[in-house]
Amino acid sequence: MLNDTVKNYVVAAMFFGVAFGGFPQMSLAQESPLTMMLQESPTPGTLLDVHFQDAQQGWIVGAGGTMLQTKDGGTTWKKAPRRTNVLLTDVTFADMKHGWILGQNGTIFHTSDGGAKWSRQDSGTNSMLYGSYFLTPKRGWIVGARGVVLITKDGGETWDDQVSGLTADLFGVHFLDEKQGWAVGALGTILMTSDGGASWTAQSTNNPATFFDVTFTDSVSGWAVGTQGTIFQTLNAGEKWVDRPLACGSPCLKPADLVNIQFRTQLSGRIIGERGTILMTEDAGFTWEEVETLNTESLYGLSLPDATHGFAVGDHGTILHFSPTPSAPADS
Repeated sequence: MLNDTVKNYVVAAMFFGVAFGGFPQMSLAQESPLTMMLQESPTPGTLLDVHFQDAQQGWIVGAGGTMLQTKDGGTTWKKAPRRTNVLLTDVTFADMKHGWILGQNGTIFHTSDGGAKWSRQDSGTNSMLYGSYFLTPKRGWIVGARGVVLITKDGGETWDDQVSGLTADLFGVHFLDEKQGWAVGALGTILMTSDGGASWTAQSTNNPATFFDVTFTDSVSGWAVGTQGTIFQTLNAGEKWVDRPLACGSPCLKPADLVNIQFRTQLSGRIIGERGTILMTEDAGFTWEEVETLNTESLYGLSLPDATHGFAVGDHGTILHFSPTPSAPADS
């Protein structure tokens, strides 16, 4: 199970104390396809999200208002000046300069200079905010507790409430363009909009799992991940979501909660989650490979700035850097 602090984050309690035939295959590599390195963290606290603007410049947020910054690809991480003591859940940048940090009590911080200065924005809500997606420095969406969906069209100078029609907590959101997007959350919730969020329609999963994240690699191909190893896939923009359970290992343990999924390209994707879980695919999800990691700390935030570098963060200040393992030279 997730620790108490992060369980509050992922289950939304407040922080107070080819076609669809067949299943994806999973294997554990004899030799890891990823080379991993634990980076030195300046905090032992829980880290919930990470975002790199490029391979060198990145930000991490977490418990107790933690904000960390690197300008050298994580070789060194430094604490940014503390601006709040609340739980910070999400950090994202629309480009090199324009970024947002979300958290408890409707907290939103914004920067327009790459993080040199952060200022508060008025979210208009006291709800916990969990996930965001920005198409441009001006237009973006935020989701949160009790079905909250917010939109801005002016870079966050104003945030407007959009009616999701639900009271379920929403954790992840992804948009393809100004019209088409998805949001996911508790109780098997997957919502879709085709009008920029003016209206939302529930898409059926017939599954009570909590979904923590959603992503699309094109206009029809998408993935959602969640509790107890839940992986759902759609190949028709969500008209049908299909459960893609991974094979259980030996011994067969309770599947780890899967918290974050990202695809760098249509073929290359990563999933992270509980107990240090990292899954990778290089064939659009037809096969998922479980990567042996350096520890078993649960991971919550993921960033893939380019083809070479990946970063994940989690419990006890964990900051993990990974890159493809070089191929062994062929025998002459």
